[in-house]
Amino acid sequence: MTGSVAHARACAEAMWASDSASRALGMVLEDVAPGRARLSMRVRSDMVNGYDLCHGGIVSALADSAFAVACNSHGTVTVATGFEVDFLEPGFLGDVLVADAREVALRGRSGIYDVTVRRAGIVIAEFRGRSRSLGRSILEEER
Repeated sequence: MTGSVAHARACAEAMWASDSASRALGMVLEDVAPGRARLSMRVRSDMVNGYDLCHGGIVSALADSAFAVACNSHGTVTVATGFEVDFLEPGFLGDVLVADAREVALRGRSGIYDVTVRRAGIVIAEFRGRSRSLGRSILEEER
C-alpha cells in the first residue's frame, strides 16, 4: 500500500485531522497522491489586507499547507525547513484559491516541492518549499 494513492490519502487524512490552522482558514483537501496535493480556500473578509487584497500571509499559508500534505504523502512525518514565495497577482475577496503542490526532488530525508496558487486559472503565486523527514511513520499501524 505504501506509495499508492490510497496510502497517500490515509496519511493526508491522519495529518489533516489535527491541522486546526488549515481548517480554521477554511482550507479543503481536494486531492492527494504520492508527492502531490491540491487544496482550495475561499478568500473571506477577515483574510484581506488594507488594500482589499488577500493578505500574502494567507496565500503563503495555503501554499504551505498544500506543501505539507504533499511531502507527508509518502507516510513519513516530514516538516518544512524553509520556503520562499513569489507573488505574481493578487487574490480578492470571494475568490477561490487553489494550491497545487508537486514533488520536484526527494533525496534521502530531504525534499523540494513546488506549489502553484491560482484563482480562476490565473497563477497568483509560486512557492518552493524544502522539507526534511523525521524518519517516523504518520500512520499508527505502521509504527
